[in-house]
Amino acid sequence: MLIVSLVVLAALAASWWWLSGNGATDGQWQTARVQPADIEDLVTALGTLEPYDYVDVGAQVSGQLEKLHVDLGDKVEKGQLLAEIDASVQESQVQAGLAQLDALRAQLEQQRAELELAQVQFDRQERLRQADATSDDAWQTAKATLATTRAQIKVLQAQIDQTQSGLEGDQATLGYAKIYAPRDGTVVTLDAREGQTLNANQTAPILMRVADLSTMTVSTEVSEADVDRLEIGMPGYFSTLGNSAVRYDSTLRQVLPTPEVVNNVVLYTAEFDVANPDNALMSGMTAQVFFVVESAEGALSVPASAVKSGADGQYVEVPAGKGRLEKRPVKTGVTDRVRVQITDGLAEGDTVVIGKVQAQTEDEPRRRGLF
Repeated sequence: MLIVSLVVLAALAASWWWLSGNGATDGQWQTARVQPADIEDLVTALGTLEPYDYVDVGAQVSGQLEKLHVDLGDKVEKGQLLAEIDASVQESQVQAGLAQLDALRAQLEQQRAELELAQVQFDRQERLRQADATSDDAWQTAKATLATTRAQIKVLQAQIDQTQSGLEGDQATLGYAKIYAPRDGTVVTLDAREGQTLNANQTAPILMRVADLSTMTVSTEVSEADVDRLEIGMPGYFSTLGNSAVRYDSTLRQVLPTPEVVNNVVLYTAEFDVANPDNALMSGMTAQVFFVVESAEGALSVPASAVKSGADGQYVEVPAGKGRLEKRPVKTGVTDRVRVQITDGLAEGDTVVIGKVQAQTEDEPRRRGLF
């Protein structure tokens, strides 16, 4: 029985200690001690990770996608073959252009031969005319034939140049049927499948995205109430939802000037970059972001509820004995809304009042801690 009584008394004492603010009471006042703490004034936001540098690879020709040589997650090098489009239409256009070019060149050779003949006939008529041994009509005919042949050669040469230009365009289009990597990187999206028909007549179909994952960009949405507290170059850090134990540090790079309105809430996009040498960060990850407005390490601090404001400035209340309180002026620094840095007016170990102990009824004694 004695042992049971001692246990009950110990439990009652523990309950009294707990209900009295973990022992931090002074009569009817709940108190706390001034102690060092790391304090950060933060702007919090949710962000999404995306590659800092990437390129969308599209198709410049229409046709059926015959072959994809890469898959999601593959690393590629600049100039590597990524995909092939059915090029039968483009090949026929190139063949037609080559045939037309050969025909025009043959006509040009024929006209050059005719030009030589026309030149010989005109020279003969010129000599005969000087000897007064030909008619003016024969001389005029030879001269006109020579001029006409020269003109036809110029026309044919222009047609050859035009056909050559069109052929080069067709050959370039044929080359677009094979799609090569424009840069080194990793395939992070794949928007097309083998056998799919691509129509590039209006907009270039996007086949995939190749990105450099060595540097990632975190895009965050910051409310208009907090955006004025952001400054370019200010420190920030984040952790991903999947691995909150790892912290990544960076600095704010830019705040986009155009907001986005979501459910009547105005949000501004703030971006910063972070190195990703081991590719642990991936596209689309969600990040819990903290922008550090101010910070203080190992600063003397008290709970925020202890600091009050009056006509003469900020102050705290300290126990003065016999249930009395004394106001003590203080100067404050950084606050995280839970604790406040004290820069002047208090010393480590001082006691401040943070509230009043709630009165309890007779029907509800402090032995509540037993249940």
